[in-house]
Amino acid sequence: MTLNISKEMKMRKSMLVSSFLFTTALALATPAIAAPDWSAVAGALGKSGTEGAGGAYRVGLPRTDLAVTLDGITLKPTFALGSWVAFLPMGNNVMAMGDLVLTEDEVDPVMKKLGENGIQISALHNHLFHASPATFYMHIYGEGDGVKLATAIHEGLALSKTPFPAPGAAPAGPPPAIDLDTAAIDAALGAKGSNSAGVYQVNIARSAPVKEAGMTLPIPMGASEAINFQPLGGGKAAITGDFMLTAAEVNPVLRTLRENGIEVTALHNHMLTDEPRLFFMHFWAHDDLAKLLTGLKAAMGHVAVKKS
Repeated sequence: MTLNISKEMKMRKSMLVSSFLFTTALALATPAIAAPDWSAVAGALGKSGTEGAGGAYRVGLPRTDLAVTLDGITLKPTFALGSWVAFLPMGNNVMAMGDLVLTEDEVDPVMKKLGENGIQISALHNHLFHASPATFYMHIYGEGDGVKLATAIHEGLALSKTPFPAPGAAPAGPPPAIDLDTAAIDAALGAKGSNSAGVYQVNIARSAPVKEAGMTLPIPMGASEAINFQPLGGGKAAITGDFMLTAAEVNPVLRTLRENGIEVTALHNHMLTDEPRLFFMHFWAHDDLAKLLTGLKAAMGHVAVKKS
């Protein structure tokens, strides 16, 4: 009996050693996944960005060339005219997503070139009513080598008047101060915002992960409740942005916004294979900040978001 136990123990040890050696050899034989070279991606795209949550690299491309007005208000580029492209490591490849702000005459040539370059179009729509000139928003998706994706996107945007910085251009100076009670905004929405070229931007993550193509998306990939505030002076503000909603949340949020004098201007999808299926509700209003925050806070009460 003792002999059999001894043999069994030796066999188990031998199997464990063999398993360890096999696992070690496999690990050594498997090449390490190289981190993307974001500087090379920035060079191919034509503008640098910042690495943020989840390792995503996001580049803002505000349409500073456009002078768009709505209800007599000139919209700041980072308020409602902010094109962006973001990249996320995806194994040995990169996922690219973006939202491109285009004028009507730019839509077709940009779409054609992106399609020829292998970039998918996942949505095309308006965000606002009655803006002059009208702008349209093209959502894009791609997978592959980061530099090749960035090159493909740049070639598409080159057919628009989207501004790119000149080589060697000096970095932008500090943004103008926000003439609003930002502490009240943070308290009402349960999240801290940031100053983007004079616009107060608040992004709030959902409580459950948002996935596209099986990848969990961090906030820089467009996965958040996004609310922008443009100061108008005298404690007033204009607001726009989009609520990212499940089907069950859509109509409670829509009703609440409308009951509080906030116009719902669009409802649509941004992605093709998102999990869960999500709908994006855009909105617009301008009024006293306190009144706007009452409506936004009431609407947020119907949305499953992370608590700060």
